[in-house]
Amino acid sequence: MQIYINGTFYPKEEAKVSVFDHGYLYGDGIYETLRAYDGYVFHLEEHIERLEHSAKLMEITLPLEENGIMKAISDTLAGNGLKDAYIRVSVSRGTGEIGLDPELCPVPTFVIIAKQFVDYPTELYEKGVKIAVVETRRNHPETLNPAIKSTNFLNNIFAKMEAKKAGAFEGIMLNHANFVAEGTISNVFMVKNGELLTPPLIAGILEGVTRGLVIELAEKLEIKVYEEMFSEAALKDADEVFITNTTMEIMPVREVDDKTIGAPGRVTKMLAEAYRQEVLRALKMGIRAD
Repeated sequence: MQIYINGTFYPKEEAKVSVFDHGYLYGDGIYETLRAYDGYVFHLEEHIERLEHSAKLMEITLPLEENGIMKAISDTLAGNGLKDAYIRVSVSRGTGEIGLDPELCPVPTFVIIAKQFVDYPTELYEKGVKIAVVETRRNHPETLNPAIKSTNFLNNIFAKMEAKKAGAFEGIMLNHANFVAEGTISNVFMVKNGELLTPPLIAGILEGVTRGLVIELAEKLEIKVYEEMFSEAALKDADEVFITNTTMEIMPVREVDDKTIGAPGRVTKMLAEAYRQEVLRALKMGIRAD
């Protein structure tokens, strides 16, 4: 495996970042997760746009422009001989003296990791997964801007630990007002009476790229979509529930805590098929990393 670090490729065993890097010391950084299908990086521009937005909010100057990031991703895929890949782009504040002052780090650390994508077990899509509503709350939006896809993941890690103890595939966090927010690595949707609901951005959630595509696909299918607050009780009373992110796409939920949900339901199946068709359409159009 070849790892891209600041314009140079290193074998996995030699790919190292300084212990004085503020990403390591303070979780001071941003990242994006992308997925390549047959050499095509799906929604590449949207992911780079979000990376740039996160960098702007963090006041980190990216070392590459959009085209440069695209080429670096393409080179990383090619250098590893990958077609179907998991890709992670990470940008930390960079190396500097110990201290919180961002000016201590003159140059960001830019890393790209690409590895063979391993599909989730088919059984999970056929039967659905269990999710658990955890005690750990999503960060208050006035504490940490949810528009930043930050490497500082401590509350998500606590939520994941809770989910694992509950035997769940994913942990769902409530926000400060006790409404459903998002999963540790996913956005959450519910279906009630044929209508699709998902928490709004003001709930304190990250604006997921896959979340946005699902909303767009639902509207094309003439499924009514509402971005509004809903409670844990409403989630457990849903006709269908699914979670989304770049790698899992649309994952049906069969159980919320100990409440059984029908999975996958009609709307979930429709959206999953529409998502697959959207990927195929992108492949036919030749949307490559380069």
